Amino acid sequence: MLPADARLRRSDEFRAVMRGGVRTGRRRLVLHALVEPGQPRKAGFVVSKAVGNSVVRHRVTRRLRHLVAQRLGTLPEGSALVVRALPAAATATSAELGADLDAALRRLGLSSSRDNTGSRRE
Repeated sequence: MLPADARLRRSDEFRAVMRGGVRTGRRRLVLHALVEPGQPRKAGFVVSKAVGNSVVRHRVTRRLRHLVAQRLGTLPEGSALVVRALPAAATATSAELGADLDAALRRLGLSSSRDNTGSRRE
């Protein structure tokens, strides 16, 4: 679970990250990120009805929340993330969602290449 101070809550916070930050897409999710030094690390999730019914959307949100909570402390200070699930996330495993999240974080330069995929360009 994400602590209360690590959650994006208001629509203007989501809007600022999605419009003012950078984004990258993967097969199952799109990651929007904005880094504002001096701010706390925060994350928010967008899982629309296109992903599935209420049960499916909540399952996807719980999986993404758990994955982001594990990685939030490793992000640069002031990082704000919006993770937008795509319809393919409905049938994805947690491992597949985690791989997409890690790849997106690496692509945006927010994560070190601590896994063995070798896809980090440096």
